[in-house]
Amino acid sequence: MNHQIFVLTILIITVPLLLISVIIYVFSIQAVKNEYQNSSNLILKNLSFNIDQYLQSIEKGTLNAQMDGQLQAALEHWTTAGDDSGSDRMIAYGNIIEHFISSIEMTIKNVDSVQIYAGSRVFYSMNFNRSDYDVNDFTHEDWYLQTQRKAGGIVLFGAHLPFHRVNAKQSVISIARVINKVGTKQPLGVMLIDIRLDSLREILKLSEDSKRSFLILDDKGGMIYNSERSQVMTDISASLQAPAIHAALDHDSGSFYSDFAGVDTFFNYVASPYSGWKVIQYIDEKEMTKQADILIKIILTLAILSLGTALLFMFILSARVTKPIILLGRQVKLIGLGKLDVDLSTDRQDEFGVLYQGIRKMAEDLQSYIERSATAMVQQKIAQFGALKSQINPHFLANVLESIQMKAIMNGQREISDMVGMIGRLFRIHIQSGKETVTLREELEHIRLYVKIQQLRFPDKIQYLERLSEASEEQQVLHFSLQPLVENAIIHGLERVSHPGLLEVMTQSSGNDMEIVIKDNGAGMDELQLQQLQQRLAQSSDTLGEAHIGIKNVHDRIGFYFGEPYGLTVRSQAGEGTTVTIRLPMRKREA
Repeated sequence: MNHQIFVLTILIITVPLLLISVIIYVFSIQAVKNEYQNSSNLILKNLSFNIDQYLQSIEKGTLNAQMDGQLQAALEHWTTAGDDSGSDRMIAYGNIIEHFISSIEMTIKNVDSVQIYAGSRVFYSMNFNRSDYDVNDFTHEDWYLQTQRKAGGIVLFGAHLPFHRVNAKQSVISIARVINKVGTKQPLGVMLIDIRLDSLREILKLSEDSKRSFLILDDKGGMIYNSERSQVMTDISASLQAPAIHAALDHDSGSFYSDFAGVDTFFNYVASPYSGWKVIQYIDEKEMTKQADILIKIILTLAILSLGTALLFMFILSARVTKPIILLGRQVKLIGLGKLDVDLSTDRQDEFGVLYQGIRKMAEDLQSYIERSATAMVQQKIAQFGALKSQINPHFLANVLESIQMKAIMNGQREISDMVGMIGRLFRIHIQSGKETVTLREELEHIRLYVKIQQLRFPDKIQYLERLSEASEEQQVLHFSLQPLVENAIIHGLERVSHPGLLEVMTQSSGNDMEIVIKDNGAGMDELQLQQLQQRLAQSSDTLGEAHIGIKNVHDRIGFYFGEPYGLTVRSQAGEGTTVTIRLPMRKREA
């Protein structure tokens, strides 16, 4: 019992707490992840929009080159006349171009440098340190050729060292476009704007914290920006080669989990519709689920405390309750084995004392009852033996009936002789068959003899009809099980009506069972009588003590021999007759 109570405590308290903790943990983890993913997607869309807005503002600044008439004239004369540094006019044109470049640098935030490539010369702002640059033949460089192919469209270059700057260490992003003559496609020069990465940091700094980090990749997978500036670039490059991250480059947006620098990390990303850059946000998965981990630890602590409480309760219960119950259980077990003189004395005055005294009194009463029952059983057997001795010997009665039949023949009483002969045959059938079951054919021979005797008693009153299904006569039935039912049909049914009566015996199959139906059109029973009979069939009683054992005896014998599902059912209606159905399993005589 002590162990059962302990296990029950575990099942009722500890196990549910563990299950609840697992369920809460799973759902809270999923809820936290869903909430983080939703907020991350919103943040990424806003960041991508802000970056596009910034790049578009730079693009609008470059459009001024298409609208500035002085710049257009200076570039046109410069590209057609060539670099004649001795000409005052060309110096003026150069000043105009450099002044325009200076205005661009002042109007666009975080611009690192602005260059205009016209003819074979590169123009910078007037206060620019030209010694930092080494420009040779730029017309064959890849960035220049890409810009020329765009023919006036914007070209974005991801993070890179400035194209011509000597000993450059800080990466920049660049925007380049061809400056065309207004109203034509005639190229006048190429404008290249280098932008410091501080611009991206300013856009991202409101979203960056100790939990979230960002990567910005260009459309070719090159890294433009990384929040973890202290992280080794080779580690990031290796992480970017992971299959999951590499596959993300082929989609505009999405999310996934992947190993990043040895840490399980959640990534989500969105592509800019303007620049094609991908803004990737990533966070340690443990950081995402930190609050859920705290919750699971609290619940697990409660589960452990409940386990400790159960152990303490089991110890107290064992000392104060379980041990006395175990001792009492041993004594009760001895009583169950028949040893009724066990020692159940106790000095305890509490509930256990009352229990000990009660069981001791029960043992004494049980011993007295067994003695009385044994005496009564012996007396009952003696009475039954006397009743059996007083019954008429069927062998003696059969012999007497044969003697009466011979006397009737000698006196010419043929009808009396036939009746007595049939009665004798009935007794012979009963005496000769010691089997428990017989075939339906043998049982029907008995019934036919009985019906003939009744027909001799009541000429023209009883008509007998058999309707048997194919091969049903080989069905095994209990010996002497139909005669009491036929007798009831005649005595309680057909004899009580004035008109001629019909007695039918029918057989029919029902699945793996067979039904024998005995039907009469006699007096029948009213609803109350039928209900009483059905209740009597349903009750378990000793038929030896019954005054009328017929139908009840048959029903009980069938149930005992074939099993509970089998037996009799009765349907009847006053004035219309009674139908008794015997349900038996299909059993043929064994060869």
